[in-house]
Amino acid sequence: MCGKDYISIRATEDFFKYHKVPLEALHLPNKSCRAQREVIDSVPYYMSRISKNKYLTCGGKALEKNLTHISYSLSLLSDPQVTGNIIRDPVIKMNFTCSYPYIRRVSLSFPVLPFSSETVMHVAELDAMIQMLLYRDHSYTKAYTSAPTIELGDKVYVEVTEPADYFLLRINECWATQFAQPNTTEGSVHTLIQNGCVKDQTVSFLNVTAGQSGRNGASSIIHYSFDMFRFLAEPHDLYLHCTVQLCEGDDHESCMASCNSISKREAVRGDPSQGLLSYGPIRIEMPERPESSILMTVVLPVVGVWIVGFFLIILITVAKAGSRRLARLEEQ
Repeated sequence: MCGKDYISIRATEDFFKYHKVPLEALHLPNKSCRAQREVIDSVPYYMSRISKNKYLTCGGKALEKNLTHISYSLSLLSDPQVTGNIIRDPVIKMNFTCSYPYIRRVSLSFPVLPFSSETVMHVAELDAMIQMLLYRDHSYTKAYTSAPTIELGDKVYVEVTEPADYFLLRINECWATQFAQPNTTEGSVHTLIQNGCVKDQTVSFLNVTAGQSGRNGASSIIHYSFDMFRFLAEPHDLYLHCTVQLCEGDDHESCMASCNSISKREAVRGDPSQGLLSYGPIRIEMPERPESSILMTVVLPVVGVWIVGFFLIILITVAKAGSRRLARLEEQ
């Protein structure tokens, strides 16, 4: 049985009695994970049930993944029944595997890609994985795989997507902070998108295919850009946060952002069909300053002025001395 949060295997008690395997001898690869006896509809079973959190602890094999599924594999084993120095009865080994759709990996919601933000949202008995990435240019072909460093005024290209393409996606709020926590009261906050509409005038929603003007809530992928900035006070690094909403695939009308509606960010975060994504840090590319800048800009000019003044004093003194000597010679 492959449950959402557990994996289990069971067989009738008669099967194990036939093979002369007592309950005490049954376990998973880690012997501390023992089997139990359970009666279901008057039929006794020996079974083993573990949560996904204890999968590796109980001796589960390395997770097998492909583009669509992830598989958990375990074995229910019996200890050999030793008589003297021989074994007559067979050892039971029951291999079992549970495969889950990749987007149902609620236990691995953050993060899978080298540098991205992911969260899992639960809507209508389905789990949907949402991702947020930053790209190097408007082609959206090469994502950043480490903390990006971007010059002031350059475009920042953001993608928010639901890869399974099952739901429509809408961004409700996006804001930047100086610290990683989205609700922090420390530092400054700058709002980019509010109530699904542009708040920062440099923000543009882009068409996913043509790079032209796009709409928020029209598909399972949202592209938008804004001009890079920094806060006046340090730290200058930015952390980007967005709340997103999932809509049914045919619910275009209500998913489209209405820029005249009024809502609050707190209410958005409390809705179970909406999720929060955070990305960062995004670093600002600052002009490099040589270590000797203070010496070059302050000390050397002052020293230069003093040296020039010193030489001027010497020249004036020599000139006066020469004038006196010339005057004496004329008098003689």
